[in-house]
Amino acid sequence: MTRATSGPMRIVVCGTRFGQVYLSALAHADPERFQLAGIVARGSARSVALAKEYDVPLYDTVEQLPADIDAACVVVSTAVGGGRGVELAQALLERGVHVLQEHPVHPTELADCLRLARRVGVQYQVNTFYPHLEPVRRFTAAARRLVQLRRPVFIDALCAVQVSFDLLDILAEIFDGLRPWSISPITGHTGRPFVSVEGQIAGVPLTLRVENRMQEGDDSSSLLLHRITVGTDAGNLMLANTHGPVIWSPVLRMPSDAAGQFLPSRSDPEEWWPAGLGITGGYVGAAETPTWATAMHDVWGHGVLTALDELRRRIDTGADPLRGSQRHLTVARAWKELTEALGYPEVARPEPGDPLTVADL
Repeated sequence: MTRATSGPMRIVVCGTRFGQVYLSALAHADPERFQLAGIVARGSARSVALAKEYDVPLYDTVEQLPADIDAACVVVSTAVGGGRGVELAQALLERGVHVLQEHPVHPTELADCLRLARRVGVQYQVNTFYPHLEPVRRFTAAARRLVQLRRPVFIDALCAVQVSFDLLDILAEIFDGLRPWSISPITGHTGRPFVSVEGQIAGVPLTLRVENRMQEGDDSSSLLLHRITVGTDAGNLMLANTHGPVIWSPVLRMPSDAAGQFLPSRSDPEEWWPAGLGITGGYVGAAETPTWATAMHDVWGHGVLTALDELRRRIDTGADPLRGSQRHLTVARAWKELTEALGYPEVARPEPGDPLTVADL
């Protein structure tokens, strides 16, 4: 049984690079639900400035935390990224603090943290982040409905290597898991911006192209984040970009009359296609996409709070941490297999040029 909370959850954020997104989200959260109670960091100028901006204490170590801290967002790289995020998470769990940890996490370390959380009686949850964003949730909800209505035929996806963990989690959400899962051996790809991977997810044929390149010290210079298409015998549903739009493209149907003519009447096209079936495509939800400022402050911030809402539900229901994270364990194992097949990322060249706007095109 996990340790329940009463009243607002008092939360500390560990790490202040991507942790800035978590800090902003908590600072604008409902104070009756979540309260930012401090920062755990090494004392860099950035951390000192953020503690001052948000008017919260800055702690150097977990041991300094007061006893009234309910949960921690650990936004520090784990071993797979050369950091000590898992050691920090385990120290927090040992103190009886619930943990939400930013991905990716090696499957062995993930299992260790879940067993520790179960033993101590607290919750541990990996935050794959992007699946909680509103445009992605809109896509996964529509895709789940689509594969319930019609037979899935293919999955076509692109992503940057640093968001491949959460791409697999998005697909696991659509298909209620990844199994049967497999990928084929990857052949030579040096010098190409994308590495092509063939395989299957939930038994559906998968074509995945991964940008296995990065700028040293900067993972924000990728050509894209996610693009996913789920194809069925009725049409294709595409998440054009991590922040939308979501586009439905039905397959072409060309009914013919007795004489073999297939062009519909100009005056009455619905004679051939009933209302709603004669479109060549449509948006699921909004066609517009947010600005980067709106995405980072609002879309990402709401995503963080959605993940924290899930953590709080697990706390309040006393969920078994290990049983509740089987999907993430499966995703972590598949991600490990994928990244091992991809190999170490190449250096991205050329460096990004000057930005363009729609008006430039």
